[in-house]
Amino acid sequence: MTRKQDFTRRRLLGVTAATVGTLALGACGRAPGERYNDADVALLARQREEEAAASGKGPFGRQVYRGYRGLVELPWFGLDGDGQLVITDDSVPLAVDVHGHLGMSVLFRPHLDLTAQTPRVRHLLDCDEPGNECDLDLDVYANTNFSPAALDALQSHTVAQGLWGSEFSATQTAPNLLREMDAMRVEHTLLLPIKLGLPFGDRLTEDWRTAVKSAGLGERLHVGLSVHPEDEDAPAQLREQARRGGRIVKLHPTVQRFYPDDPRVMPLYEECERLGLVVFYHGGRAGIEPDSSHPYAMPRHYEGPLRDFPGLNFILGHAGARDNAAMVDLAVRYDNAWLGIHGQSVSNLATMIERTGGQRLLFGTDWPFYHLGMSLAKVLLATQGPGGAGPRRMILRENAVALFDGTFS
Repeated sequence: MTRKQDFTRRRLLGVTAATVGTLALGACGRAPGERYNDADVALLARQREEEAAASGKGPFGRQVYRGYRGLVELPWFGLDGDGQLVITDDSVPLAVDVHGHLGMSVLFRPHLDLTAQTPRVRHLLDCDEPGNECDLDLDVYANTNFSPAALDALQSHTVAQGLWGSEFSATQTAPNLLREMDAMRVEHTLLLPIKLGLPFGDRLTEDWRTAVKSAGLGERLHVGLSVHPEDEDAPAQLREQARRGGRIVKLHPTVQRFYPDDPRVMPLYEECERLGLVVFYHGGRAGIEPDSSHPYAMPRHYEGPLRDFPGLNFILGHAGARDNAAMVDLAVRYDNAWLGIHGQSVSNLATMIERTGGQRLLFGTDWPFYHLGMSLAKVLLATQGPGGAGPRRMILRENAVALFDGTFS
């Protein structure tokens, strides 16, 4: 980065980061007590402490590997001739990934060719960077594996996506994703763009659809849609986007800064229900976003839509992230609640399978934040042994096929 670019980055960081990626920098201030309170703050701190204390002490023991390629120590994985991680066990079901993304270029829309192929993918947690491999713990929430330096790099690349371009995003392309999918026996991926609320350059849905079509990958990569809940014409936007294709709507309370049960969002849910769409929420507090965004993601704020729209299916992404226990409680109570499992520790995943029998659990990876193999390894570990074959099939494929009837062959 040049000195001029560094100056621009520092000057614009606080202005633009809130609308160019998942590390949204929100305004200061405290939400009303019924929305967020001291007990909520203390709960997040306790969740972190309990996770750190429990890692490696659950039913699967210590599950720490040197980078994504370190997963070769597990019986389902190997390395190909280029040293890349592959699945070597043909009994692993062909998976449907309901939580993927491509590289982003927004705001000033720096050049990004999403149809290009590069020698390797640079994931946002780049655990296989030559000479800088990181330890990967499968028994903690996924973003715990980010070091402070990696979090700084993540924020820098988030801002770069809207200004001068990101060298990471340049590798997060449709052909590169397909190559990784083939290596990991992932047959289909749902790509989830997000409407960020930018004054201009807010075209992820259109850009990703164009890239997938240009690359000829529409049979494998399925682009969803997104609107911003604060837009007065959001239902009309939704109708237009749905007319062009897509079955899933991405809504992100912490980035888009809205409460899922806000009465102003109800017309949007009504339109989703009328159009037969599925709503995918970012669910719960991930723990690396700004504190000011935490109130929007408390699990209790998701209950109203689940209760009031029983005919509309909702995917609770990340299974509530660090608020997993409360989000699983919601999924047990409401038949229209599905849990995207990405990010959860292998011990938490086993508990979720025990509570649900594998019903309404959906495989997801959050690519390109992480290699597909990280989420896959957790499913394979949690479903090994007697009685595991059924839940494995349901999580990796059957539940998604049932939810999106007719989308996947």
